[in-house]
Amino acid sequence: MEILILVITLLILAETSALIVKNRKQIFGTSQKRKIYVDTSALIDGRILAVAQTGFIGDDLIIPRSVIREMQILADGKDPHKRNRARAGLDNVNSLERVEFCNVEILQDELDRTPVDDRLIALAKANHGAICTTDYNLQKVAITEKIDVLNVNELALALKDEVNPGERMKLKIIGTGNNAGQGVAYTEEGVMVIVDNAAKKVGKEVEVEFLRSLQSPAGRMFFAKIVNPRRKTTARKKK
Repeated sequence: MEILILVITLLILAETSALIVKNRKQIFGTSQKRKIYVDTSALIDGRILAVAQTGFIGDDLIIPRSVIREMQILADGKDPHKRNRARAGLDNVNSLERVEFCNVEILQDELDRTPVDDRLIALAKANHGAICTTDYNLQKVAITEKIDVLNVNELALALKDEVNPGERMKLKIIGTGNNAGQGVAYTEEGVMVIVDNAAKKVGKEVEVEFLRSLQSPAGRMFFAKIVNPRRKTTARKKK
């Protein structure tokens, strides 16, 4: 009789434990992390690395092999600007893999002729994931497909991280702008700087003074002018 009572008690305890576990899952949900698929633009931009290093990303970062191949093609291209930025993107991949606070996975997806953006949309949709990008057009397409998008530009807009007017920095002019006389440069963070009267300074490093900035979901941009070399100024050191 005592053995029968013991068996019944154990069965009741087992059933009670199962109900507790079931209720906890219903209340708190599962511990499965969301998959965030990172695109080429976000890796080249580089700010995703800084965010990951702070520990703010608790989900899994997935970098498809097709995205890495796209950067390799750009890194081997003839355009020096695209080549340098793509190489920086590849370096960011290596740095992300060493971040302790988040899990980074290189997804061995197929290397076919499928456009990379289409591949990201398909992966995110099939796995109920999100896309991390700075590409405004990709974001619009993803939204129409009911896919969550993490746009680093929108994060920067929310934090309002700007260069203050009057701040100075030495930059290399790499090209000309759309308007007459304008030169184009980039900060080390990859932000475009439109410099007045710098079209004839292509290939040269000049000291510029920031005038204003423009921030939108499509990206951010700084406007600057060349500092008069006759004036004695103290340039801001690059980070």
